[in-house]
Amino acid sequence: MEYIHRAIENELLNAIQQTPITALVGPRQCGKSTLAKKIIAKFNKVIYLDLERPSDLSKLDDAEWFFSSQKDYLFCIDEIQRKPDLFPLIRSLVDEWGVNKKFLILGSASRELLKQSSESLAGRITYLRLSPFLWQEIYKKYTIEKYFDNGGFPRSLLAKKNNLSYKWREDFISTFLERDLLQFSGFSTETMRRLWQMLAHVNGQTINYSLLGNSLTVSNVTIRNYIDLLQGTFMIEIVPPYISNMGKRLVKAPKVYIADSGITCTLVHVENFQQLTGHPVFGSIWEQIVLSNLKAHFPLAQFFYYRTSAGAEIDFVMKLKKIVFAIECKASLSPVLSKGAYNAIEDINPIHTFIAAPVQKSWSMKKEIDVVALDDLIIKIQSCIKKTERGMGNRQ
Repeated sequence: MEYIHRAIENELLNAIQQTPITALVGPRQCGKSTLAKKIIAKFNKVIYLDLERPSDLSKLDDAEWFFSSQKDYLFCIDEIQRKPDLFPLIRSLVDEWGVNKKFLILGSASRELLKQSSESLAGRITYLRLSPFLWQEIYKKYTIEKYFDNGGFPRSLLAKKNNLSYKWREDFISTFLERDLLQFSGFSTETMRRLWQMLAHVNGQTINYSLLGNSLTVSNVTIRNYIDLLQGTFMIEIVPPYISNMGKRLVKAPKVYIADSGITCTLVHVENFQQLTGHPVFGSIWEQIVLSNLKAHFPLAQFFYYRTSAGAEIDFVMKLKKIVFAIECKASLSPVLSKGAYNAIEDINPIHTFIAAPVQKSWSMKKEIDVVALDDLIIKIQSCIKKTERGMGNRQ
């Protein structure tokens, strides 16, 4: 399989060199192991352990001796959430050794990994998140239509034929439900599958816990726990409402997105782009694509949606360093803004509004409102941030 360069490569290399421990997290099969092997090949002395392999796991029966006897090496530990008892030992060792580039740990379950590592490794670890392929990484080789229905998981996007991609995604969903979630207790595989499919059908909509619970004949608490698990394993994204102090009556339930367009298509049984264009999830899949790319490029930003009971609505409010952007997503080559969107922009008062559309070229719709292609969206936001920060600096 061909290797495609990832936007996070240099950041990962720098993190390894500048901190004792670097954690690379992200969903299963998004390319963490491939990227890690690419990066660690730049170092002379490396030991790679995959904790899903019994032979590698057995090497850590006496982990303290194993690490201490080879302390000149950089240790890359894949699927570390399968052995969380390593964290206190790693903390002790890096404190004793007092040097950087000692551990690169990879994990696909953020909830448990972050809980365990943040308690044991605070001040010693840098966290980076790898997403499935970003548009910036693949747009020179693949069409936006393929990105829509195949999604960004490497084995899905790089499949030679669309039916092979679809089959891989079906297998991925089954494996995730029937094997990967076995490390978590208190859930039913069949209930989780049905919930995941329901969430795909309401992709981009607000969560109604009671409705979902009634449909699955389980409690609201169970639904919340299942959704937390899907979020903690990077399978869904939760977007909270943007709460303003303007006295508006706001919709306050969070919105939910399946975290990959190809997985969404598979869950709703859409096999190609032609089927997708006529499906109700088409517009929300574009929203998810925009959101995933924004979150990957701006990991320190906060993302919200804005909706009032009076009909003012904007898809995403992005807040970074007190700078606010409004982002509306339109899966159309001729996008227009509704009255509700204009009202939301007036309420939010962003520094700039972007209408993200699958267009070839960007253009200005009105003052401080631009229609932008997905790759331009990232560039223009970065430019706005730099311009605004320079202005703030001059005023100071």
